[in-house]
Amino acid sequence: MSADGFKSIVQSLRLPVIQAPMAGGPCTVAFVASVLKEGIIGSFGFAYSKPDAIRDAIKAARRVAHGPVNANFFIFPSLQAPSDAALQQAVQALQALAAFDLAPEDRPAHLQMLERSAIKAAEAPFFPSLEEQLEAVWSARPELLSFHFGLPPGWVFDRARELHIPVLISASKRSEALAIEASGASAIVAQGIEAGGHRGYFDAASSMSIEDGMETLDLVEEVSKHCKLPVVAAGGIMDGEAIRAAIQRGACAVQMGTAFLACDESGASAEHKRLLTQEPQRGTVFTRAFSGRFARGIRNRFTESMQDQQVLPFPQQNTLTGALRQRSAETGDPEYQSLWAGRAYPQCRAEPVKTLLARLEKSYRMPGG
Repeated sequence: MSADGFKSIVQSLRLPVIQAPMAGGPCTVAFVASVLKEGIIGSFGFAYSKPDAIRDAIKAARRVAHGPVNANFFIFPSLQAPSDAALQQAVQALQALAAFDLAPEDRPAHLQMLERSAIKAAEAPFFPSLEEQLEAVWSARPELLSFHFGLPPGWVFDRARELHIPVLISASKRSEALAIEASGASAIVAQGIEAGGHRGYFDAASSMSIEDGMETLDLVEEVSKHCKLPVVAAGGIMDGEAIRAAIQRGACAVQMGTAFLACDESGASAEHKRLLTQEPQRGTVFTRAFSGRFARGIRNRFTESMQDQQVLPFPQQNTLTGALRQRSAETGDPEYQSLWAGRAYPQCRAEPVKTLLARLEKSYRMPGG
């Protein structure tokens, strides 16, 4: 579907808002359905999902709510198995945590868990097959398809066009936006430095350069000047006034993730929600320690302890830390969870999605309201 097709979807919305796709737990069926019921775009983060789970989630959301669904995927880099030396260094960094933070009786189980995770991290395939994942998309027919970390293969655009599904791709700088426009995509998601979660830059080995760090409204204006495709503003959008400001700078819609994380229906952990609403003093930090790629999240003991440690490439590091993050969530310990959040997270509120949308609409329609 063309850029006009995407614009048509946006024009049908209650507000020009896409609930951001967030992999790893927040975007449950119940959460996305609650968003759809409020008249905006609901998104699933299907980065690591199997085809059956993708198909089932889209169908389940549609059984209880109507509205445009966005299915989001990662573009994973080509990878080889990590060297023994690199794997050992990454494991040792995680082993060191046991010496400082665990009771002596808990350390053996922690070390055994890391050994099992290290085996998984070194085994191919390192990520799901995009072709297999998208077979579920072509079957379930979401209204939107989006990608993070780069451009999908050309056949994806061809098939999406046949099925009249707009394709959105994230850009963190102008050069990426120009590449997106040339690819045949329908819209550009301009991700500013304020955004929570993973930075969408194309180069997996990229460092956090100044060029990579434009704030959202500046990036929207920059991309709008040089590209004809519709632009979606992502990063730091927390209220209706920010939505309006993004539209004024050239966006046709905004993408909001952090603002939804503390909502009652969100699948984020209880500890994640508590820190979002009760611990603004922690602030956020960019870290590669959880996944191997830079992502913004709330500071915790893990981000501080791993600041200068060796990590594996993405997504091998994500596999290596997976069991640790899961156990931390199961035990209610926020210090080893990946608490992704944008820079403006202190504005989060614990409230139903319905209440959030009413508040967004009021401040968007009525400046100062």
